[in-house]
Amino acid sequence: MKALLPLILIFLCSTLLAQEEVSYPSVYWQITTAVLAAPPLDRDKTTVLGYRNDGTLDVLRQGSNDLICLADDPAKKKFSVACYHKSLEPFMGRGRELRKNGMSEKEIYDVREEEAKSGKLEMPEKALLAVLTGEVNKETQEIDKQHLRYVFYIPFATPETTGLPLAPTTLGGPWIMNPGTHKAHIMITPPKNVDK
Repeated sequence: MKALLPLILIFLCSTLLAQEEVSYPSVYWQITTAVLAAPPLDRDKTTVLGYRNDGTLDVLRQGSNDLICLADDPAKKKFSVACYHKSLEPFMGRGRELRKNGMSEKEIYDVREEEAKSGKLEMPEKALLAVLTGEVNKETQEIDKQHLRYVFYIPFATPETTGLPLAPTTLGGPWIMNPGTHKAHIMITPPKNVDK
């Protein structure tokens, strides 16, 4: 039994290492799926950020309009892509930078709040971000069960300045989240269409 112990340990270590490996999709697939979050007429002209084989986030395609699309992170289990106005890039980029440094979401929120209030972090007056989630079809590599929701950033807005409620009053209705902060935004989440 003692002779088997080193072999068992080697097997367990190699299994754990193999589980941590991330497979990065082709640039073509990343671009094709990332732009699903953009309006159809704008998809061919968006800038797309995605992942190189070493895991670094990079510009996969330079666009010619005001939209930036973010490819799915293959290190995460659920498929999610986003597309946003370029004025949100300082906010988005700062979040990625702080996450890379190991900060928690609460710490990231606090840092960006302080930086936005001081003027160090440039926030747009208003900007839209669209998030598309779904499931990758293992056979076709297409995205099934697509669901698109909208996040309209209006930093430091409140229910009083917008007339928006703090929760949806109807199914899929707009409401304000994080009111009074740098991250104040209107949430619009249409009901899911499970047949798509």
